[in-house]
Amino acid sequence: MKALITGITGFVGSHLAEFLLENGEEVYGTYRWRSPRDNIEHIMNQISLKNCELRDANSVKTCINEVKPEVIFHLAAQSYVPSSFNEPATTLETNIIGTLNLLEAVRQANIDPIIHICSSSEVYGQVKKDEVPIKETNVFRPASPYAVSKVGEDMISLQYFLSYGIKTIRSRMFTHTGPRRGEVFVVSAFAKQIAMIELGLQEPLLRVGNLSSIRTFLDVRDAVRAYYLLIKKCKPGDVYNIGGNRTMEVGEMLDLMLKFSSMKDKIETIVSDNLLRPSDVTLQIPDISKFVSETNWTPEIPLEKTLEETLNYWRERLKTHAP
Repeated sequence: MKALITGITGFVGSHLAEFLLENGEEVYGTYRWRSPRDNIEHIMNQISLKNCELRDANSVKTCINEVKPEVIFHLAAQSYVPSSFNEPATTLETNIIGTLNLLEAVRQANIDPIIHICSSSEVYGQVKKDEVPIKETNVFRPASPYAVSKVGEDMISLQYFLSYGIKTIRSRMFTHTGPRRGEVFVVSAFAKQIAMIELGLQEPLLRVGNLSSIRTFLDVRDAVRAYYLLIKKCKPGDVYNIGGNRTMEVGEMLDLMLKFSSMKDKIETIVSDNLLRPSDVTLQIPDISKFVSETNWTPEIPLEKTLEETLNYWRERLKTHAP
């Protein structure tokens, strides 16, 4: 199978590339010339990279015409919610117009790939208590420019299936994390700070945002396995919630992570205003029964392992790059 991963240099993209290679697939990936390649350095000789700017329609057309993929995993996005408040236009253009350019390039190339469109649980926004667990039929209440962009990406992908028969399958992934996650995301943000404190690079004050937000956590390696099953077993034109089976407040997750640190009794937390969103989504518990019934997928990696390995990732990274 010839697979194209948009955003292969990113957190999920790099893990997905590894998984596809382990399963004998031919892997291509899009990147931008300025994209760091740290996450894929160890597999560079096993993949083929294509310089592609999703916001440039001609760039996308060239990539699609050269690769002619059988499967596309569309992961590339502006994915950080707080940044979307500061850069709403860029977020909308990257995520909606970038997806439109990809779908249009496929339509014009006269090829027929399965296209996994990575939407987001953020499209549901702040749900009501009686709407939990969240089903795919739940109404959209996007609470950030990022969430709005994912609604647009989600819906344009459905429209291309309905209008042109382009075989899009949409996933709405809930919170997922693990080694290589960017430092601005909550689990990695905590892990990096703890590692810095352990190494004496930061005072024992851990800066946090909203610790009472409720999340369902999933390991990235379980997530990419789910994506593989998605394109193998699920129906084009349909949409699927995917998420973990460990639900807790963010503060409880932090307590679990601190158990793996020798500094756990010395670290204090402090709420930082710049880590609080103008509008927040604080209740995200998915109903994943639809996806599970069609794929028999289930999360396998315990949250404790995910947290410990993420912390170890930052320990090693900081030791390597320590001043």
